[in-house]
Amino acid sequence: MSEGSRAYFDEAAPRWDALRKSFFSDAVRDKALSAAGVRPGGTAADIGAGSGFITEGLVRRGLRVIAVDQSPAMLDVVRRKFPEPAAVECRLVETERLPVEDGAVDHVFANMYLHHVASPADSIREMARILKPGGTLVLTDLDTHHFEFLRREHRDRWMGFPREDVRAWMSGAGLDAVSVDCAGERCCARATCGAVFADVSIFLASGRKGGSPAPR
Repeated sequence: MSEGSRAYFDEAAPRWDALRKSFFSDAVRDKALSAAGVRPGGTAADIGAGSGFITEGLVRRGLRVIAVDQSPAMLDVVRRKFPEPAAVECRLVETERLPVEDGAVDHVFANMYLHHVASPADSIREMARILKPGGTLVLTDLDTHHFEFLRREHRDRWMGFPREDVRAWMSGAGLDAVSVDCAGERCCARATCGAVFADVSIFLASGRKGGSPAPR
């Protein structure tokens, strides 16, 4: 991610929970976790964790979480929410390579992360890399839109994505059973001028890493 994006999220971190609620509902998280089929005792990575929206749902369901973000301020918020390191471990990402070992987690989630990265295809390959065989990747992000103010005011790199591109990137990363469909939810934001209101549909994409999971 860019320095401008990092600065934006550092500044917004103390009020991000309130902002997020104005952008999209908790149902986005519920649908993402349901698509992954999470179970207690598993391990998940929350990529672009922000203030812990996805992480919170995972902890409630009994998973250990590696929360990854480029913003130190956001990770400070996560640490205050989840002070027990056995439940949530925070890791700062400073390059395009994720600070997680190969084949380390059962699930990877990235909510509203992909439209901030330089190369979505490379980012998806990185997420697939850290999955265990049989593990699942779930992405929730914006469909293609025309709201230019999101680039300026929210530091978005991409104005959403065509679903066929997301499907191709996931398949290209070696994932099987790839599905990209409407999440049935929307992301909304108003420009600071007040004259433009963005209302964008959200897609939910999932895929499974080939191979059999190790016995527990």
